[in-house]
Amino acid sequence: MSLVLDAEALYSDLLRSLKQLLTTYPAGAEPRLVGVASGGVWLAERLQQDLGLDQAVGSLSSSMHRDDFAQRGLASSAQTKLPFDVNGAHLIVLDDVLYTGRTVRAVLNELFDYGRPASVKLAVLVDRGGRELPVAADIAVARVSLPASESLELARAADGRFSLDVQKGKG
Repeated sequence: MSLVLDAEALYSDLLRSLKQLLTTYPAGAEPRLVGVASGGVWLAERLQQDLGLDQAVGSLSSSMHRDDFAQRGLASSAQTKLPFDVNGAHLIVLDDVLYTGRTVRAVLNELFDYGRPASVKLAVLVDRGGRELPVAADIAVARVSLPASESLELARAADGRFSLDVQKGKG
């Protein structure tokens, strides 16, 4: 039996959850959206439009702070871009899939290289379990289990629609 996830339906649930989360911030403390490259950036960009937020979206790369840098190398396409002052900001970090927690740890280290935010929340489309570090999402739209030999990846079509694909032979 193969896993089938409707990424567009999950995105709609994420949008609803973020609308609710935004109501919990005090007036004048609107959080900034920051996506983890690359799937999280796609989510942040689309959410920014769908939520009607005027502010620019940030992006975080995990490349420079990964504990498996020697095996993975530097991803040339993924660069951190934070078009706002991180100090004192309320941030919502978005990622497509939460697995071991190592990418989240790396992007938090990257984020703190730029300053000290007032708060950071983590929102993900899918939490697939398998945590190796004590990391949890504030919002996880779906929870699934996959063997370590498989990965789950967000894809974005030319029209902006999302899909989730299970890749065999990866972990």
